[in-house]
Amino acid sequence: MEKRLGIIGIFIQDRDKSAPEVNKIIGENSDIVVGRIGIPFRERGVNVIGLIIEATTDELGAMTGKLGMLGGVRVKSLLT
Repeated sequence: MEKRLGIIGIFIQDRDKSAPEVNKIIGENSDIVVGRIGIPFRERGVNVIGLIIEATTDELGAMTGKLGMLGGVRVKSLLT
């Protein structure tokens, strides 16, 4: 399968509860992560992580599926 460039947006509402598991999943998939940025958006009570990835659709789906199952976490993704 062909690897394509993409982005993943991760929104975390309860940082103390969910962030460790989010970081664990990102670490387990570090071979597809090209870049990462994280911003605490305190005014909205949410933390935002943006990932640039190079992955197949299967790799993307596996990672975002795990992230999306976490409580207080929303995930959106896009492949080129």
